[in-house]
Amino acid sequence: MSQQSHPTFGNGKICYLEIPSRDISESSTFYNKVFGWEIRTRSDGSIAFDDIVHEVSGTWRTDREPSITIGLLVHIMVDDIEVSMQAVIDNGGKIVQPVGMEEPEITARFTDPTGNIFGLFQQ
Repeated sequence: MSQQSHPTFGNGKICYLEIPSRDISESSTFYNKVFGWEIRTRSDGSIAFDDIVHEVSGTWRTDREPSITIGLLVHIMVDDIEVSMQAVIDNGGKIVQPVGMEEPEITARFTDPTGNIFGLFQQ
């Protein structure tokens, strides 16, 4: 059996996100507590993250406005959408679309503490 190396590299793969933030410490704590993203400090002192499966990385930007309207919508995969929605609320986010609005998919939408809208997706 071969071991897969992470991240997987490939032409066309989505690999990096820049998320607007009003406060990088607040944002990094939110995404770490809600989704388990690993937070790291780069050699230049900036804060970055890696998702839990080491396939997507990124950073937060204080020089951009939050994505508060639906245009491009990124969904974050979760094991239990109800537990994840409660974690969003418990850590300063808000649920802005409950489960059941996009059936048969199991999805919801939330805002992080800055106001960025993201989706939740349960397989």
